[in-house]
Amino acid sequence: MDALYYVLIAVALILGVGVGIVVGNLYRKKVAEAEIGSAEQEAKRIVEDAMKTAEAKKKEAILEGKDEVHRLRNESEKELADRRKEVQRQERRIQQKEETLDRKLDNVEKKEDKVSKKMKQAEERLAEVETIKKSQFEMLERISGYTVDQAKAYLLDELEKDLSREKSLKIMEYEQQLKDESDKRARNIISLAIQRCAADQVAEATVSVVPLPNDEMKGRIIGREGRNIRAIETLTGVDLIIDDTPEAITLSSFEPVRREIARISLEKLISDGRIHPARVEEMVEKARREVEASIKQAGERAVLDAGVNGLHPELVKILGRLKYRTSYGQNVLNHSLEVCYLSGMIASELGLDPTVAKRAGLLHDIGKALDHEIEGSHVEIGVDVARKYKESDAVIHAIQAHHGDVEAKTIVACIVQAADAISAARPGARRENLENYIKRLQKLEEVASSFKGVETSFAIQAGREIRIMVKPEQVKDDSMASLARDICKKIEEDLEYPGQIKVNIIRESRAIDYAK
Repeated sequence: MDALYYVLIAVALILGVGVGIVVGNLYRKKVAEAEIGSAEQEAKRIVEDAMKTAEAKKKEAILEGKDEVHRLRNESEKELADRRKEVQRQERRIQQKEETLDRKLDNVEKKEDKVSKKMKQAEERLAEVETIKKSQFEMLERISGYTVDQAKAYLLDELEKDLSREKSLKIMEYEQQLKDESDKRARNIISLAIQRCAADQVAEATVSVVPLPNDEMKGRIIGREGRNIRAIETLTGVDLIIDDTPEAITLSSFEPVRREIARISLEKLISDGRIHPARVEEMVEKARREVEASIKQAGERAVLDAGVNGLHPELVKILGRLKYRTSYGQNVLNHSLEVCYLSGMIASELGLDPTVAKRAGLLHDIGKALDHEIEGSHVEIGVDVARKYKESDAVIHAIQAHHGDVEAKTIVACIVQAADAISAARPGARRENLENYIKRLQKLEEVASSFKGVETSFAIQAGREIRIMVKPEQVKDDSMASLARDICKKIEEDLEYPGQIKVNIIRESRAIDYAK
């Protein structure tokens, strides 16, 4: 019974579930249909609203398009109106210009007519003038007896003579003015250079005196049978003069380097006290090294004082040897420095670069450091040394021309010539008795004046040059060379003089006239 009850309950439950499912399906279907109907209505409404909105926008767009078309039409019409006005304005301007051009053309035509009339009148007058001129020329020819060509030639000749005279006067005037100005400027430059260069007077001799502590030292220097003094003289090449002079020995030699080596050696021997031939040889060698070092230092000091850079080291050593060279009592190294300073000052006063001038002035006498060892004049030796150590052509030419051996072709060479003459010829530069000096110059002038045709003569540059003025009517140009040679020969035969003398013959012709 219970089982049946449970079965019925289960069947009832199953039936209830099935009925519920059927009822639920029906309900959902009805709800779905209702929703579908609502959706279709909503869709229709949306479509209708969209159509209404689209229609409104279409009408609005059409209105806006019409407005834009109207605006564009108005702008186009306005622009066309403006262009029409501009074209009309341009047309009026062109029309005005055409009218102006027409008026100007009319004026030009009128002026051309006037000019043509005047030209016709001028041609008629010119023809009339030519006729009158021709008749006047014919009359002048009859009166003067000259044709036109002859009169023209005569006038040209007279004009050429007048112009030649005026030209000669102007040339002489300019030459004299230029000479005066150049002489004045040269004197100013040279005097300024001399004032700025302070140099010592030189009075060197060929002997040196070595003081002794006592007279007993003389015997020790002589040595047994004179072996010590013979060793000193043999090794140094210097003569030792031991006389009655108390506590002093005289060293005599024309070569300053050897004399300096002997002096230093003797002083070392005296201070050491040990005097014998071996010691003498040792001291002479030490003194020689000291002198060589002193020569190098002198060269370096001279280069430094002169302000010249870039000299070859060997050239500096050769330059230092000039410390022990003299020329008529004048120390050659001091003379070279003096010429260097003067050359630099003169170059600066002339507005030139003083570097090359100072270098040439310092090296101009470099050949005198070697002239005892090499054959040839100190000029030739100096040129060879300068070429060997790669000096510039300007410096080499200045060395070659500083005594007038060759013609000076550069301003630097002329400056070095002048500076060398100033340094050598200044008072106190070289040792010579004043009376003998004056007599030598007077004798030189007398020799030159003794020749026929010589008007006057002047010894200048401390007797290094003689300038001779000859009479132009007696001495012609072609005979001046032979006269100079004869005077040189006479000077060589009759005079004794240092170095060389330049004979300069001057023949001057003057043309003088007076304006009345």
